[in-house]
Amino acid sequence: MNSRSKGKRGELELAEFLREHGHTARRGQQYSGTETSADIVCETLEGVHIECKRTESGNPYNWLAQAIRDSAGNKTPVVFHRRSRQDWIVVMRAEDFLNLKGSPDGQAL
Repeated sequence: MNSRSKGKRGELELAEFLREHGHTARRGQQYSGTETSADIVCETLEGVHIECKRTESGNPYNWLAQAIRDSAGNKTPVVFHRRSRQDWIVVMRAEDFLNLKGSPDGQAL
């Protein structure tokens, strides 16, 4: 399987995972077609630029650098990553994590 189809499969899997958890999510590339488009568009996670990495190895700092660059400072860059037979994990800058809204009343975590 080539890397493009493997990436597409991972993006579809992540979009499904997010939908199962109550979010509206779809692949981003298929609609906008630009290189800096988010891999996943999720209206319920407003202000978040989502990159998807479905691979057995890699460098999360490189992935995050891509998300930062592609978000162009307009959205919070987040990378979802999953290896085979493992849970999804999220990679993001600590300062972005601390700025997340953790409750309905808008209080930070």
